[in-house]
Amino acid sequence: MELLLAVVAVIAAYLIGSLSFAVIVSRVFGLADPRSYGSKNPGATNVLRSGHRGAALLTLAFDALKGYVPVLLALVYGPRYGFSDWTVAFVGLAAFLGHLWPVFFRFEGGKGVATAAGVLMAFNPWLGLATLLTWVIIAAFSRYSSLASLVAAAFAPFYQMLIWGLEPTVLTMFAMSLLLVWRHEGNIRKLLKGTETRLGQKSATPVTPAQAHGDPHAHHHARHHGQRKGHK
Repeated sequence: MELLLAVVAVIAAYLIGSLSFAVIVSRVFGLADPRSYGSKNPGATNVLRSGHRGAALLTLAFDALKGYVPVLLALVYGPRYGFSDWTVAFVGLAAFLGHLWPVFFRFEGGKGVATAAGVLMAFNPWLGLATLLTWVIIAAFSRYSSLASLVAAAFAPFYQMLIWGLEPTVLTMFAMSLLLVWRHEGNIRKLLKGTETRLGQKSATPVTPAQAHGDPHAHHHARHHGQRKGHK
């Protein structure tokens, strides 16, 4: 029974992680699907390129919460059902994998930075804060979200091992770090070429839901609007 409950908890964490809030929040605010512009990544950084800061902040918060809440529930209620530390570790990994490959959104997920941060914060709040501080420092100096995410992801498991010791969650951290690096492969190439988009930089052409769905009239209007701006 304990094993069955552990499996249910892991599956539930994956399903929660599969809620792509970048897409959901964008729909609520009437914005284009974030998979149709910019980096085409359904994450807070790309939603910010739409120019809507509120939508980006909500996306960031909910993406972090969907990593944090399943792990927190497993930590709080798991002991009464016999959950081991390994179960908690797998719950965190499942929520993260749900973000990368969401079953509700054709398995087209984001890169997992905010969700990984939520998982780390639930594993160990001090570890989460140390990792977040690493991200903030690198982002502040470089203005590259991708570079900050890569550095923070690389440091997180080592922070855990050096300060708090080896635990089952370390394997989850290493797995998340490797997957984060892999998902940022395109960003790494752009960073090396010097063409990576900086934090807060909008999409080159404003994108509307009509444009994202291929409405030719919307594209014509956008071009005409851009030409008029150029003559001012």
